Amino acid sequence: MKKELFQKIEIPEDIEIEIEGSSLNVKGKQGELKRKFDLYNLEIEKKDKEIIIGNKKATKKEKKNMNTIIAHIHNMIRGVQKKFEYKLKVCFHHFPITVEIKEREAVIKNFLGESVPRKLKISGGVEVGIDKDIITVSSIDKELAGQTAANFEKMTRTRGVDKRIFQDGIFIINKAGKEI
Repeated sequence: MKKELFQKIEIPEDIEIEIEGSSLNVKGKQGELKRKFDLYNLEIEKKDKEIIIGNKKATKKEKKNMNTIIAHIHNMIRGVQKKFEYKLKVCFHHFPITVEIKEREAVIKNFLGESVPRKLKISGGVEVGIDKDIITVSSIDKELAGQTAANFEKMTRTRGVDKRIFQDGIFIINKAGKEI
C-alpha cells in the first residue's frame, strides 16, 4: 500500500549542510563529511533549519531506505560535532604483545610468540593513539572508526584454540561511548 511519508531532521545551529542532488555535505567544528546516497525514489531537500526526506507514494522499500539515510545523516551530524571514539585493550597471558604506530600503519609484534610482526594499514581520517595497553581509535566518520577498531581485533583473532584458555589478543572494550 502506497502512502505519503515524509520525515524531518533538525539541523543544529553550529552545523552547515549542503545538498547537491543525492550528495550531502556536512560541516562542523570537528571537520567536514561528504556522502552520496542512493535515493531510489526519495526526495531530499533543505528548508530553513530542517532536512525533509520522503515520497508522496512511499512503499515499504522507500521507508526502509529513508530510515537508513536518516541514521547516516544523524551519525554525520554527531561526528562533526564530537568525534566517535573506540577503545581497545591489548591482552596477553605469556608472550607480551607490543603495538606501535608508524606513519599510517600499525605494527603488532610478538603475538603468541610470532617472530614476524603483523601489519595493519590505518585509513585516512582516523587517529590512533596508544597508552600502555589501551588503543584509542577516533574519527568524525563512525564507519571508518568502527572498521579500524574491528580490523585491530581481527588481526589478533585465534582459530582452533579453546577461548577459555588462550585469551591473547586485542579486544574492543568501548564502542563510541558505550561500554561492552
